[in-house]
Amino acid sequence: MPIRGITEADWPRLAALESEAYADLSLAEGEELLRSRARASAGTCFVLDLDGRLAGYVLALPYPPLHCPDPARPERAVHHTTNLHLHDLVVSAPLRRRGLGTRLARHLTGVARTRGFTTMSLVAVAGKEAFWRANGYRTHPAAPVPPGYGSDAVYMSAPLAAAPRPHQAREAV
Repeated sequence: MPIRGITEADWPRLAALESEAYADLSLAEGEELLRSRARASAGTCFVLDLDGRLAGYVLALPYPPLHCPDPARPERAVHHTTNLHLHDLVVSAPLRRRGLGTRLARHLTGVARTRGFTTMSLVAVAGKEAFWRANGYRTHPAAPVPPGYGSDAVYMSAPLAAAPRPHQAREAV
């Protein structure tokens, strides 16, 4: 399943996946707000393509540490920072628990490293804090989280190791 950049044709299905994933939690933002996140950093937003069908997506954008986008407002600024904020990661319900979300997250982490980001952050929602903690993220209870993320939302971040230079990668093999 290739991971690729988001195209115009992907947006209706991407918005439908987001709506399906968050409908029961009242956390869905809708297509226009999602598009505003992607416009802030198209090079860090991807879809997972399954035989020409959208199977999942990840939206990430540069955002200052200990801050996050307000899910009720469009993103208007491009932030210059060394922190990449993973705003949303969704895999289609029938394809969950197959490692596809981890694959998207690893792809994003690799892109973040090569683009020079030194940390990644996210807001864990719907009880996913333990998952992200197991993947190297730590909580920051003092970081403000807008109410649109839900009452159990937690801001988290993780340091990124620098991308190895090509000769370092060969030496490690």
